[in-house]
Amino acid sequence: MSRVLDGTGPRAEPERDGTPRTDRSGPMDLRLVPPALAAWATAALTVDAPGAWAAVTAAVGLVGGVLLLAVRRPGGAGGAGRAETDPPADDPVAARRRASTGRAVTGTPTGTASTGTAVTGQGRWAERARWAERVRWAERAGRAERVRWVRARFGWARAAVAAVLLCAAAAAASAGLHGADVRRGPVPELARRYAAVTAEVEVSGDPWLSRPRVRGDHAAPAAVLARAEVRGVEEADGRRVRTRTPVLLVVDPDVPAPEESAAGGGSSGPPPDRAGQSVPAGRAAWLGLLPSTRLRVAGRLAPGLTGGDRIAAVLRVRGRPEPRIVAGPSGPQRWAGRLRAGLRDATEDLPGDARALLPGLVVGDTSRITPELDHAFEETDLAHTLAVSGSNLTVLLALLIGPPGLAQRAERRGLAPRLGLSLRATALLAGALTLGFVVVCRPDPSVLRAAACGAVALLALATGRRRSLVPALATAVLLLVLYDPWLARSYGFLLSVLATGALLVLAPGWSEALRRRGVRPRLAEALAAAAAAQAVCAPVVAVLSARVSLVAVPCNLLAEVAVAPATVLGFAALAAAPVAMPAAKLLAWCASWPARWIAGVARTGAALPGAGVDWPGSWPGALALAAVTVAVVLAGRRLLRHPAWCGLLAVLLVLLVTRPAPLTRVITGWPPPGWRFAMCDVGQGDATVLAAGEGAGVVVDAGPDPALVDDCLRRLGVTRVPLLVLTHFHADHVAGLPGVLRGRAVAAIETTAFAEPADQAEFVRREAAERHIPVTTAVAGEERRTGPLTWWVLWPPPPPPPSLPPPPSPSRSPGVPPVGQGAGAGWEPDGPNDASVALLVRTGGLRLLLLGDLEPPAQQALVRSPAAADLAGVDVLKVAHHGSAYQEPELLRLAAPRVALVSAGAGNPYGHPAPATTAALRAGGAVVLRTDRDGALAVTGTGGRGGRMGVVRED
Repeated sequence: MSRVLDGTGPRAEPERDGTPRTDRSGPMDLRLVPPALAAWATAALTVDAPGAWAAVTAAVGLVGGVLLLAVRRPGGAGGAGRAETDPPADDPVAARRRASTGRAVTGTPTGTASTGTAVTGQGRWAERARWAERVRWAERAGRAERVRWVRARFGWARAAVAAVLLCAAAAAASAGLHGADVRRGPVPELARRYAAVTAEVEVSGDPWLSRPRVRGDHAAPAAVLARAEVRGVEEADGRRVRTRTPVLLVVDPDVPAPEESAAGGGSSGPPPDRAGQSVPAGRAAWLGLLPSTRLRVAGRLAPGLTGGDRIAAVLRVRGRPEPRIVAGPSGPQRWAGRLRAGLRDATEDLPGDARALLPGLVVGDTSRITPELDHAFEETDLAHTLAVSGSNLTVLLALLIGPPGLAQRAERRGLAPRLGLSLRATALLAGALTLGFVVVCRPDPSVLRAAACGAVALLALATGRRRSLVPALATAVLLLVLYDPWLARSYGFLLSVLATGALLVLAPGWSEALRRRGVRPRLAEALAAAAAAQAVCAPVVAVLSARVSLVAVPCNLLAEVAVAPATVLGFAALAAAPVAMPAAKLLAWCASWPARWIAGVARTGAALPGAGVDWPGSWPGALALAAVTVAVVLAGRRLLRHPAWCGLLAVLLVLLVTRPAPLTRVITGWPPPGWRFAMCDVGQGDATVLAAGEGAGVVVDAGPDPALVDDCLRRLGVTRVPLLVLTHFHADHVAGLPGVLRGRAVAAIETTAFAEPADQAEFVRREAAERHIPVTTAVAGEERRTGPLTWWVLWPPPPPPPSLPPPPSPSRSPGVPPVGQGAGAGWEPDGPNDASVALLVRTGGLRLLLLGDLEPPAQQALVRSPAAADLAGVDVLKVAHHGSAYQEPELLRLAAPRVALVSAGAGNPYGHPAPATTAALRAGGAVVLRTDRDGALAVTGTGGRGGRMGVVRED
């Protein structure tokens, strides 16, 4: 095998330890890069353009390329171009050379002294004439040589431009055809009319659940989404049309499971849960559908939400008539489905993070990834490990060919030489492994991209032929863009190519520079690879997330050591599951250790206060970040020569990432010293914090977004939560619960007894049960204390005993409890808002009234309750229901707050806070502050009319 490599690969040179290494010197071959970039750009511009534009672009590129190749090279035929550079016929030196060699020789005359003849009289003048002729000949020869060089360079440029034009023409033609698939047929027109149809569709990818979204005070139910192709459509009038149009299927929770016909089912045995949530049987059946399954469904077509996508319409499936499977999946997909299901079964009993992460690491199955874990991977730029990427395939093929540390040497290692396989047999086995990888992980464009770019990365490890790697990457890009022009608009494709290119172009030089400065080779390679990939991918990631991770490089370095063992053991469990489930479970248990390490790295990195910084999420912002990156790299080359400066910058970076609370408070002024109460800016929702000691806070409500409340608590320095009070179960108060629980010790959760909406109440109970946090119910009259805090529960009242319903009272308004029955004892709320937990808090002499989302009926009940006397003249009022117009004026007059705080989202569609409410509060002498304009707010000082109290805005 070494003899073959010696003949075809780079020359092997000895290293210092005597082991051979490959020589990677020489200029980089970039000839295929311009054609690949031209095809990429052309496909991105024409894939959704009108067909005429694509056709014109293809025709222009084709004609231009053919003309450039067909043009005859100037001076390339006959001897005319060479005659003017021939020496004079009477040149004695040239004559002697012609006589000795039998052919004409061009060269510079050497003079006549070598001829041995005398130069006298008339001969001297003839000699001078010949010298003048030879000088003129030499001048003409020099000019001709320059002309030939220019013509040669022009010929190369002509071929390069022709290649660019031809590749652009091919990309335009492919993009035009793929774009026509989206626009042709009756489906686009039916979608514009929002027509109800019955369609036969073929599933083209794995179904997934939409992310839960908060709309107002409710969480939109998660729907099942799946990419599919409409193969036939039947309108309401009975007309049937055969077509082939890509659509997005949307299946709401109330749609029943598709019935299986005699053709066979299309399910692989779906996982019983999705991201830690219980999944109804109907939804589970939809999630378990395999690609290539055909169904007959009824639904309504609608245009796509965004333009420039590969779907022609959105098809929202209806429950009547019931969906039906008309054809099962293909054999390869059924086989792949069994393998994936076997891996899920093998990992079923693993601990939480390993159970969720391992299927994602191996085959890209993210059905068990919780939103909290997903957020941690995004914050640390480890999200690429949750999807199928080229690294998965590289690890498997490197196991066959050899480990990265040895694959760059002339003698390859790995399983193949140990098994006695020749290079040809090794190549065939590697090809079969790649094909199986693509089938099991689904032949989606992202998987094909991963296979192509992973193969290029493997080529870098196995051969070390740097000069041939960039052309290989350019070829992969060119072929993939021609195969699927929609990839030209894929951010995932862009990130994959950028990362692979960084590994091939930047990482070797950076690694060599680190080695020269004493860094060990293995560490230098890993550090250079992580830094290079982060440097080129960070601008694109900033466009997607409007954030730049400061912990991406160290987190990727720490996680990288566990990716290979987790992947190899996970694939071993995948292969063993169909034949020996006990062995598969043992392998999965072994793989769970590196998987838990990766999850721990992600969670730890994401929990750091300075894990990332906000950045403009736009292409100008990306260009600015790219400029900053270039400046940092150039400055870093100089700083590496000064270890003292490098150490100082490393300390500053650690301080920036960890953000010690005392230092942060000195620099930013937030949170202010001695803060008592804080209102987080979480958009249209509520999340407030009562200071309960160093690093501790009682949190009241969690807001609608886990990321926002988590960020607020980080900035406040809250790491312990003695009690989390959820005033009621509307999504704008409880959907952010995972953010409060993220990386914090929460001792208990207290909620209202009115468990509506039921899905959000179940969500809270499930989140608490997973972390073994007790859940209690707040009842009016309850008094509690922790640290400097004391609070009383004012509302809701205890529910009436079932055997003693409250007597009707025709003299009172609906929903208002009878006077004299305590704080609404025996009163049934009209909805979740009126069941909100209301608190009266004392801290540092301040009195705060927190009203949740109480509506006027419950507010009236408080005014008529025995506790009303304690509500007079509070220092701070958390205005009920985001400052809506539905307030009880008598309660506002009774409370007469010095400061009124309103939590509302900027530009919310409800008009919160209502002008009438803010005007009434100001008329009562209150200073009104609101998060939509003032941002997060913190109350400091002492209470009472003579106390000094202040409110600080976070800059």
